[in-house]
Amino acid sequence: MFVHPRDPYHRLDVLPSSRQLWISLDGELLAESASAIALFESNLPTRWYLPRDDVHAHLVPVDTVTRCGYKGAAAYYSVQLAAGGIVENLVWSYPQPFDEARRIADRLCFLNERVDIEVDGELQARPATAYSRGIRSED
Repeated sequence: MFVHPRDPYHRLDVLPSSRQLWISLDGELLAESASAIALFESNLPTRWYLPRDDVHAHLVPVDTVTRCGYKGAAAYYSVQLAAGGIVENLVWSYPQPFDEARRIADRLCFLNERVDIEVDGELQARPATAYSRGIRSED
């Protein structure tokens, strides 16, 4: 057992997308992509995993690690904003995800509870989840 027992009713779908995404924070464009991977997971908002080349933000690696019984261990990054300041633990990646999530390997995902995401020009509402206040380290 990696973190917790797996729920047989928990679903994870990982699908390529050609939709145009723009990710920004306080007016600063952090990423844009037309080749994201959409990850649909029970009880969570859609997570968009982007190729590293599509991320413009200055990423700062941090020691935060979280573990998911469905995806594996995630490494985190903080974002250094051009206007100054750092947003802690805003981006994560799964360097070696479990088989069912292998398509997201080494892609980057922004915490959509804390950034603005436009999909095909339409601003998405920020979801309210347990992660709305950020991610805490789980060593």
